[in-house]
Amino acid sequence: MIAADQSGVTIDSLDRSTDMAAMPPEIRTDDLSAPAVHALLREHLENMALHSPPESIHALDLKALRQPGITFWTAWDGNDLLGCGALKELDSTHGEIKSMRTASAHRRKGVAATMLKHLLTVAGQRGYRRLSLETGSMAAFEPARAMYARFGFIFCGPFNGYVEDPYSVFMTRAL
Repeated sequence: MIAADQSGVTIDSLDRSTDMAAMPPEIRTDDLSAPAVHALLREHLENMALHSPPESIHALDLKALRQPGITFWTAWDGNDLLGCGALKELDSTHGEIKSMRTASAHRRKGVAATMLKHLLTVAGQRGYRRLSLETGSMAAFEPARAMYARFGFIFCGPFNGYVEDPYSVFMTRAL
């Protein structure tokens, strides 16, 4: 049994998916060198461009994900890439979730929830007291917003240099 966090919500109680519980993926710190990772990130950026104007896209490309202060992970089932996620350190107590993406073939199987659990665990181990994110405001992003809300994230204003934008929603969670 996982103990409740400060909000009183247990991480285990928040994941409604059963697919990942039966056979959890291997989550690896990734160096962004695999072609499958390049393809997934390309898909991510292309999808963002379908829903947001260029000035409102905050997804990171390969070069940006390799910057100091960002750690990138991938989830695998054998040689099959399931998804990815990253943490960007904003300061010693505040992190930002970046580049959350599930491969199209693995949506609705709990991959994103599994990755989010991993990011929350690492953020806690790093001593962050807050974890924040930016995501889209459009209908296409509703499943992501709902998942973040299930994990205790609440809506907030822009943070760390973001500005109000009709295409963006900002969420945060105390750890």
